[in-house]
Amino acid sequence: MSPSSSDLVAGQEALAPEIARRRTFAIISHPDAGKTTLTEKLLLYAGAIELAGAVRGSKTQRHAVSDWMEMEQQRGISISAAALEFELDGRHVTLLDTPGHQDFSEDTYRTLLAVDSVVMVLDAAKGVEPQTLKLFEVCRSRGLPVLTFINKLDQPARDVYDLEHNSVLLYERQARGRRTAPVVVASADSPDVAELVGEKRQQELIEAIDIITGAGTRFDRDAYRHATQTPVFFGSALNDFGVEPFLHALLTLAPSPGPRDSDVGPIEPTDANFSGFIFKIQANMNPRHRDRVAFLRICSGRLAKDMSVVNARLDTPLRPGDVVGVVNPGRIAIGDTLYAGKRVQFPPIPQFPSEQFAMLRPVDVRHKRFDEAIEQLAEEGLIQLFMPISGLRHPIIGVIGALQLDVVEARMSSEYGIACTLDRLPHVAARWPITPPGVELALPTSGVMQAVDRLGREVLVFESEWVMRYTFEKNPKVEFKQTM
Repeated sequence: MSPSSSDLVAGQEALAPEIARRRTFAIISHPDAGKTTLTEKLLLYAGAIELAGAVRGSKTQRHAVSDWMEMEQQRGISISAAALEFELDGRHVTLLDTPGHQDFSEDTYRTLLAVDSVVMVLDAAKGVEPQTLKLFEVCRSRGLPVLTFINKLDQPARDVYDLEHNSVLLYERQARGRRTAPVVVASADSPDVAELVGEKRQQELIEAIDIITGAGTRFDRDAYRHATQTPVFFGSALNDFGVEPFLHALLTLAPSPGPRDSDVGPIEPTDANFSGFIFKIQANMNPRHRDRVAFLRICSGRLAKDMSVVNARLDTPLRPGDVVGVVNPGRIAIGDTLYAGKRVQFPPIPQFPSEQFAMLRPVDVRHKRFDEAIEQLAEEGLIQLFMPISGLRHPIIGVIGALQLDVVEARMSSEYGIACTLDRLPHVAARWPITPPGVELALPTSGVMQAVDRLGREVLVFESEWVMRYTFEKNPKVEFKQTM
């Protein structure tokens, strides 16, 4: 029985206040800018954790809450997006920490599709680095509002001043991460500032403020919401400087969930019909259970227990803007749209083409779980999986960067207990040929491997750009797709 119009209106009215208090954002940065440390400190100030640990590579050091994989904890880097939730000042906040390394940019890109705003972390000494610039361009192209946090001011960098509130923030140093740092707010001409930094430096600060006030651009909230301006905050996540004011500005400025484009037009978050899409799949979040969790961004309506939605098994109702995990028995893929009520299809999530390839085989060829393990890693989008049509029948994996190959080898060992040999190949690209009826594919005698992907579709893996161009020229009627 379909709901009446009055039921739909009542449902929309019930959703509206919950939608208004949601804040869903991702944190992006170049590696080593302090992104994960800032994530920890935001959780600390929100009361979600009691002790923040600086990110370190040694096993003997504390590791970040958002870095849950063994390899992340060992290397002190984020290699998979992590979803964290907390309540603060009456708002329900979902924070997605993303990998900073360019080899995992596809995971970061998928995460950016699931958020309403972004925090960009910059190293105060290094400024805007290449990977950060690429991600910023993605945010701008998608119209995602960006707040910028310039980190590591405890190291040599430029001075800062709170232009919006015309104040200097004076911090009391604390034992790192054990508790939040007390803050004293003073004006630039305050005697407290002169006492701390000296009259000469205070005068330099006042003069600098006059210059930036006259020459700078005033903050425009609409420009921020339309992704044409980014407010800039300064601080040190490691020492808690500037973190609390930044967190409160984020809660105040960041937008709540808005409409999402679909094949039937924009879907409003207040639409009482449930809809959402899968932006991430992660295996072995609990290695004891060998689980596979699909991360779902809810775009409209409410997801409740026993609702007729594909593989939805949750205990409590959830509302638009939430990011939730649902158990995936293998019938959900990244980019899938889930809905209840009226049919809707959200745009597909693009897949990045592989640039590096390797042959993966178990040391013990009789290992029964090998095929299942690599299939799960392929489901996550960590690898593309190809099987050669002839020759050695070992799977070929395709990735964006070399670090992903290290991750595959490490996860096969630590999560599945399968020791593997990974032989890197000289191949540089894979293409899916779309051959019209009656047309025969003409291939060179060497330099190209014929294979099928995990869905049984024909794919060609090329050893060089020259061989690939030669194949294209010999087959003018064939379309060669970078991704499928």
